Amino acid sequence: MAIAALTVELSIPLSRSLKDRRQVVRSMKDRLRQGFNISVAELDEAVTWQSATLGIAAVSSSRDYLRGLMTEVESAVTRLAAEHGAEVRDAWWDFVES
Repeated sequence: MAIAALTVELSIPLSRSLKDRRQVVRSMKDRLRQGFNISVAELDEAVTWQSATLGIAAVSSSRDYLRGLMTEVESAVTRLAAEHGAEVRDAWWDFVES
């Protein structure tokens, strides 16, 4: 069994409050979960209003499937961020074998 873990650092320059930030992050998490059946969590505390880090994980017996899924998820994250006035500062993923 393989586990793929994607970490995404977001910049949310239009956010003027913690409420604005929370709205962007919650919307992105919900849409990613619905669209891809993956686990999504916010990894950092709400230290600043204009940044966030998301952790995304998926499990499968096929590394090829996970490779394709993470590529699609990364593209979706970039698109969703743009829709919410945010941008992806950095994104990386890796396999974790169990």
